[in-house]
Amino acid sequence: MHVKIISDILNEIGALLEIKGENPFKSKAYYNAARVISGIEDLDTVIKNKELKKIKGIGDAIASKIEEYVKTGSIEYLENLKKEIPPSLLELLEVPNLGPKKIKVLYDILGITNLGELEYACRENRLITLPNFGEKTQEKILKGIEFLKRHKGEYLLGDAYPQAQAIKDKLSKIILEENIEVCGSIRRRKEVVKDIDILVAANEHEPVTKFFVTLPEIEEVLLTGDTKTSCRLKTGIEADLRVVEKTSFPYAVMYFTGSKEHNVRLRSISKAKGLKLNEYGLFEGENLIKCSSEEEIYEFLGLQFIPPELREDMGEVEAAMKKEIPQIINVSDIKGIFHIHSDFSDGIDTIEKLGIKAKEMGMSYIGISDHSKSAYYARGLKTDDILRQWELIDSLNKKNHDFYIFKGIESDILADGSLDYDEEILRGFDFVIASIHSNFHMKRDEMEKRLIKVIENPYTTMLGHPTGRLLLSRNGYPVDLKGIIDACAENHVIIELNASPYRLDLDWRYLKYAKEKGVLISINPDAHSSDGFYDIFYGVGIARKGWLENKDVLNAKTLNDIKDILLHLKRLKGI
Repeated sequence: MHVKIISDILNEIGALLEIKGENPFKSKAYYNAARVISGIEDLDTVIKNKELKKIKGIGDAIASKIEEYVKTGSIEYLENLKKEIPPSLLELLEVPNLGPKKIKVLYDILGITNLGELEYACRENRLITLPNFGEKTQEKILKGIEFLKRHKGEYLLGDAYPQAQAIKDKLSKIILEENIEVCGSIRRRKEVVKDIDILVAANEHEPVTKFFVTLPEIEEVLLTGDTKTSCRLKTGIEADLRVVEKTSFPYAVMYFTGSKEHNVRLRSISKAKGLKLNEYGLFEGENLIKCSSEEEIYEFLGLQFIPPELREDMGEVEAAMKKEIPQIINVSDIKGIFHIHSDFSDGIDTIEKLGIKAKEMGMSYIGISDHSKSAYYARGLKTDDILRQWELIDSLNKKNHDFYIFKGIESDILADGSLDYDEEILRGFDFVIASIHSNFHMKRDEMEKRLIKVIENPYTTMLGHPTGRLLLSRNGYPVDLKGIIDACAENHVIIELNASPYRLDLDWRYLKYAKEKGVLISINPDAHSSDGFYDIFYGVGIARKGWLENKDVLNAKTLNDIKDILLHLKRLKGI
């Protein structure tokens, strides 16, 4: 019996007991036993000779559990503990500066059960006011999480994209930017990616490859060849560099952008025309059909140009055949920002600073939506706080003639589907974002009833992060999303596309359906600081992936249009 296995099991029991809040002497006994066991060279002999109980620090109860594991391969006591406490809490123990006592606080107060939820809470500054935490502890925990994330096989687009862009920017010092492209799932704006694909057009690969492998971001060179070099970055993600001749560049960009399914469709179309399409070119027999861009390749195949975000073989090829690819939205089309948290709740910046930043970014309005009173962990607003905030917003609006601040709230959807303010307060907001922040694990039918009830509430303007998912850490609620979208259409409720790279919710696969149902989408950053406004970039990428046009997006509309829409919604609902 390997001593590490037994030692780890005892440490696990000790940690679960501590998280559970058991008598500290009980958990210490298991920690001590784990330490003692780890120092035994021949544990098998000790167990065989029934000498466990003779060892100082190994009492009868612990000895019997070790013997139970040896006989059965499990310990009933441990299995029962796991039923009481989510085992995923144990992964939090790997985070530096985070022990069982702090994990208990996080679990009891914030309901955090895994690494992804912890990171999201840190990004929202929810740990700062917790007992025995504070800003420095939160910063240390974030650094520890970033270290642990290096070992994951999948990465958020919000983590991978900046790294890819940084490499592209450095390569542009030796190669014209027009001859460099970030391809793969990053270019298609998939919400989760596995690696970074960078394509370069150059007649000689050696200078580019040598420059690439010496970049400070790179930790290890995994593979080198004439056209492909693979490296592992210090963040853990793998980055592949491919160098092709300039004549092959547009074909290679198309091929390495993918998706595989989209490429198969294009090759099938090419074959039907007596052509051959691959990463090296479009050929008629042995002759290369010269195209200087992806647009020309699509045109030669008789297709309208298909933006990279749409290339998932989900109807885009058929639409391109009919010249029905829409003019999808761009970041430059966004005219304002909703779902912003200020220092009234768990945001960092003042409302005035948030407004100044938005104006600097070319926005003409923002919608403040701090947490509601049920979100006590996020300093949710009580009635007096709301009245003070409204007074402040009114005074700021009087000073600005070309910029407007809308009064909103992110109101918690309670377990029964109601909002957590009375009608008198709700009536005073310009908009209400209804979001779930608790009771995530309800049964499917109960969760659907909960969401339908809040959608039918006349004061609900938007449904916030509608599935509640946290990418790579928490799945969305098990509900019929099409049914939820239908309910929003029937009740004139806007659906949020939460642009936080941790959420990107509503999922792009349902955006097209929402568009068909005439549901307006609001691309919201869920910002807890002015820097969070830039997450709009990721939200727009997902909106493009969901085929959305300007007309489908609330905050692509002008200030006057927004005022009219919000007033019209209130009148429709009899407010």
